[in-house]
Amino acid sequence: MASLPQPHHLTLNASPSLPHRLTLIASLPQPHHLTLIASPSSPHCLNLTASPALPPDINECETIPEACKGEMKCFNHYGGYLCLPRSASVIPNTPREPFNPCTLGYEPQGDSCVDVNECERNEHDCQPSQHCINTPGTFTCQCPDGYRKVGTECIDIDECRYRYCQHRCVNVPGSFSCQCEPGFQLASNNRSCIDVNECDMGAPCQQRCYNTYGTFLCRCDQGYELGPDGFACNDIDECSYTSYLCQFQCVNEPGKFSCQCPGGYQLLGTRLCQDINECETGEHQCTEGQMCVNIHGAYQCVFTNRCQDPYVQVSDNRCVCPATESACRDLPYSIVHRYMSITSERSVPSDIFQIQATSVYPGAYNTFRIRSGDDNGDFYIRQINNVSAMLVLSRAVTGPQEYILDLEMVSVNPLPSYPTSAALRLSIYVGPYAF
Repeated sequence: MASLPQPHHLTLNASPSLPHRLTLIASLPQPHHLTLIASPSSPHCLNLTASPALPPDINECETIPEACKGEMKCFNHYGGYLCLPRSASVIPNTPREPFNPCTLGYEPQGDSCVDVNECERNEHDCQPSQHCINTPGTFTCQCPDGYRKVGTECIDIDECRYRYCQHRCVNVPGSFSCQCEPGFQLASNNRSCIDVNECDMGAPCQQRCYNTYGTFLCRCDQGYELGPDGFACNDIDECSYTSYLCQFQCVNEPGKFSCQCPGGYQLLGTRLCQDINECETGEHQCTEGQMCVNIHGAYQCVFTNRCQDPYVQVSDNRCVCPATESACRDLPYSIVHRYMSITSERSVPSDIFQIQATSVYPGAYNTFRIRSGDDNGDFYIRQINNVSAMLVLSRAVTGPQEYILDLEMVSVNPLPSYPTSAALRLSIYVGPYAF
């Protein structure tokens, strides 16, 4: 009996005494084909080649990518392969190995024992996710960073339990990441959160932006108010809040308001209206022989000579009725022309003009009255003393309109005992506004 390695090569010699008889007894590990080849140079020598009867085995564990999935290990065998747990082992039915005088994990080398590197020889049972580390006489399986070993398995470490992050922690297999709340960003250590200045990063504030911790605030310039979205600024219509901002008319403008005055007036400060005295500024069109009289919001051109027959002019504003004229018998001796202007809606009663006698006879008794022009009873006279009286506005009047009042002073002289009178013709112009 002969146990042959594979393939096998045998050489047989023919016996001279029995040239036609060959005897071959061989015990082969598996069926083989035997081929006899006669050598031309040695006719009595035959070559015998033993070859397997089956094709060579294919190692699927090496040729098939990821033949076994997950934590399974591939074991090849003739005609196929097995997927077994990493901790499993296959004991081949092989001849007994020689006696190893060294302890487990070592092998003899000469007269000494040397460590066996199970990691290099792939004689370990570490899982694919683990790293094999050779140690004297054995090996260890090390888990990657972020995992801890429980038995033979590697379990992910939940780093978020240890509060490494300032705000939010997100655990991922083998690691973790830190996230910040809105308005913050990760610091260089990837754990702390620092405030983001949204104002420097294009915050949507329309006018003013103020950074605060973790957020920002939008504010508006004077004259604007923040819109419902918290970003836009809308103009405030100050004129709609009250009618007392301007004396005449309020005009709303973007972010502010302005006051306007009617024609004939100018703005006094920012809100009040003041009459323009066209007679002083020269902005009138009165001709020669006329006198400019300023009134509220306008002016009047009046003739310098307003004396009507039978009166004659003795000065710019004084007319006298001569005693020699029979028509002057029942008329005031003299008429003085005066002009004034008042505003509309003036509070009443209101003193508006004082009458003063310029010359008085000794012992004379004087009385004052409104001779003409007050058809509606809008005025009355309040006598102050023997030589003066006050014209009083008794009813509120609106303009524009004009009153021409003849205010008369009647004097009764003791010697001779007859009355004489003098009149003041007062032209009152009522302006169109209450200012």
